[in-house]
Amino acid sequence: MDETTWLSGSEWAAHRPAVFGVAYRLLGSVADAEDVTQDVWLRAAGADLGGVADLRAWLVTVAARRSYDVLRSARVRRESYVGPWLPEPLLTGPDAAEQVLVDESVSSAMLLVMEELRPPERVAFVLHDVFGLAFDRIAEVLGGSVPAARKAASRARRRVAAARDAAPAASRAQRERLLVAFRAAYEAGDLAGLVALMHPDAVYTTDGGGEIFAARKLIHGGRRIAEVLTRVGRQWRTDRIDLVEVGGEPALVGHRHGRVYSVDTIEVADGRISAYRRQVNPRKLAHLQAVTFADPTSSP
Repeated sequence: MDETTWLSGSEWAAHRPAVFGVAYRLLGSVADAEDVTQDVWLRAAGADLGGVADLRAWLVTVAARRSYDVLRSARVRRESYVGPWLPEPLLTGPDAAEQVLVDESVSSAMLLVMEELRPPERVAFVLHDVFGLAFDRIAEVLGGSVPAARKAASRARRRVAAARDAAPAASRAQRERLLVAFRAAYEAGDLAGLVALMHPDAVYTTDGGGEIFAARKLIHGGRRIAEVLTRVGRQWRTDRIDLVEVGGEPALVGHRHGRVYSVDTIEVADGRISAYRRQVNPRKLAHLQAVTFADPTSSP
């Protein structure tokens, strides 16, 4: 007979990044992922784990089941979302307060791809392809059969592969160079400089969530985007803009009146910015307000 076993603090600390990681990848929200993580902690702390052979898999499964419930209800909320939806920025790298599991699946581009998946496909892909869980566990989370879970993962995998083929990721160094050059042109109000950085077919997305002034439709065309950004830069002057790491990729964080005002990420094609994404929804930036950012490229 298994002896009664309780979750220790050190075990929870070791597995918490995975618990938070699965919730964030499924929900695209730091706040919702934190809520799920807290729920998992409360359940695990009060459970007899003597019969659990793989604690990490058990915790990730509990987190996925709770996230799946939230995800299905979130789909209804997203239908009435005001303007474009972007994921809530997840700080990684030296500015992050806690350790998180980082890979391509937490980038803004990948989270947007997964946002287009049906909830079962998203769950199956994240649990199997990212966290390596067996399909029998995934079937339990989804409340279906193992073959159905396999099919859901396969459909998701094809969508993700198509997105990767359509927009191959640029190197980190190239994205950093473009962001530093963009920051210089943006702060200087240099329209020609911004045009030169933008791909002719670039797309600009802003997420204000109806909470703050922001474009409610996508803006297309490199020159048009540069013109809009030049006007925005003049109207909404920033105190400073830091180069940081968000979702494992370089990003710019803009500050106004001592608060985080925006988080920007990019995609690159042919050496220029092909997608510019700006998160300005205050609700999605609230968790960043207490962060002290360290940007080695900023002027003293």
